[in-house]
This record gives sequence, structure tokens and C-alpha cells, in this order.
Amino acid sequence: MSGTTTEKNQPVLLNDGTVDGVTPIIFLDDVHVTFRTRTGSLLHPNLVKAVQGVTLRLMPGKTLGIVGESGCGKSTTANVMCGLQSPTEGKVFFKGTDVTRRTADERMKIGRVISVVFQDPATALNARMSVHDQLLDPLLVHKIDTPVERERRVRDLISMVGLPESSLEALPGQLSGGQRQRVAIARALAVGPDAIIADEPTSALDVSVRAQILNLLTDLKRDLGLAMVFISHDIQTVRYISDDIVVMNGGSIVEQGPSKQVFEHPQEDYTKLLLGAAPSLLHPKLGQ
Repeated sequence: MSGTTTEKNQPVLLNDGTVDGVTPIIFLDDVHVTFRTRTGSLLHPNLVKAVQGVTLRLMPGKTLGIVGESGCGKSTTANVMCGLQSPTEGKVFFKGTDVTRRTADERMKIGRVISVVFQDPATALNARMSVHDQLLDPLLVHKIDTPVERERRVRDLISMVGLPESSLEALPGQLSGGQRQRVAIARALAVGPDAIIADEPTSALDVSVRAQILNLLTDLKRDLGLAMVFISHDIQTVRYISDDIVVMNGGSIVEQGPSKQVFEHPQEDYTKLLLGAAPSLLHPKLGQ
């Protein structure tokens, strides 16, 4: 993507992804990610194109939903957004700065602004560290606040996600799945990020707990003014939480737009298939 769009009633687009004067937190510009498999030879390697030509923006204060079947490239796309994966081709902009080939300092800076909530809290948390120490750790890594202020921040975080202070002394194995995911969310919030990437944050939880975690994420987004990338294979869940939806298939974006538009007036057969094939994982009242 290059240049600007200046026609009447058209948004003004800049090379860094800025739209009408608002700069995205993250802008992926025609990103490709290709992996080399262990099969094949040096001269004839087997390559897997995980992401192909993806262009998208994470705007301040908005929730971007990425939906598709397993293997569609949605998690790889999210990994590029948060710096866990470098693109094979294309560019990545962070608040208007090209960070495609990011330095260690740039990675640290991005880590202060974008946090990740992973799919399975049982593996995302350190089984040998107390909840207290897991919430304190990112504050120490990024050298945030004084020791007294850090302790206050840890107590505020555990309260923010609806857990009692007594849970700070617990190990992850002593908590339920929903409680562990609340701890993972609290840890993601520890450094005061502008955005959270939630990669299938409810798929490892019991159905009865999923709506509670979705409501928690929605409340935190509203109260803290967070932007969010919400990744799921369930388009009904994505619809519930997202402002805009990106539908991926085979590593490419096949449809994107405002949530209401994509849900009520899907243009692509694949989107219609997702809408018709999968029942909502939400509580029935939330899915209405």
C-alpha cells in the first residue's frame, strides 16, 4: 500500500497506515510469512505459505476480530503483530514507525504497548511461580515503578480481574481454568498496554466459564480504553466482542469490515459457511 487517497468521501490513507489522521497501533502492509518444512532438500525445499498478502490495522480503542478455521493463518498473523514472528515479505509499522526488522530496543518498546493472552493458561503460566510473582515479573523486566508501587499494582491487578487477594499466594495448579485465565489477563495488563492480543482465550475453558471471560475482556476494554485483537474459530463469539472482523482462509484475508456488516451481509461463500456451520460457543442469551 502506498500513497494517499484524496477523492471526495474517501478516507485519507498514508504509507504508515494512518487513516484520516489516526495512526494505527499496528499496521501490517502486504505481509507474507513462509515456513520451510523439515522435508524436501536444500535445492528443492518444501515451503508452507502460512500468511499471504495480509494488510490490516489495529486502531486505538477498537477490537479487531480475526476468525477462521484451524490452520488459516490467524495466529501467525497475530504473532507478526506482537513481534513473535518476522514477516518473510511486507512491512510492519508500530505507531507509524517501520519495525519490520526490529531491534531489541524496539521489541522491548512494543512489549510495553502490546500484551498477549494465550489460548491455554495452564501452559502460559509458570507452574512453579506464585500468582503474585507472575504479576510482579513484567513490572521488574520493564523496570516500572518503585517496589512499594509495584506491590500496590499487583493487588490492583488481581482485583481488576475479579479475584481475591488471597489468590496471589496460590500456584497456577491450585486454581481453576477460568481463574488461571484471569491471572493471565492480569499479567497482560501489568505493564499498562495500549492493546491486548487474545489468541483463542476461551477455547481451553469450560462452556460455562467462557462468557465470563468474554465479559471481563469487554469490560476491561471499555474501562481502560484498550485496543484488542480477538482471535477465534467461532464467528459468533468474534461478532459479540469485535468492532471489525477479518475472515481468513488459506493464509489470506477473504473478507473484512465492520462486525455488523460482515455478520448480516456476508459477501464471500466462506464467510457464509462459517456463519452456517458453527453454533455459538456463547451462552444463548449472549449469542442473540
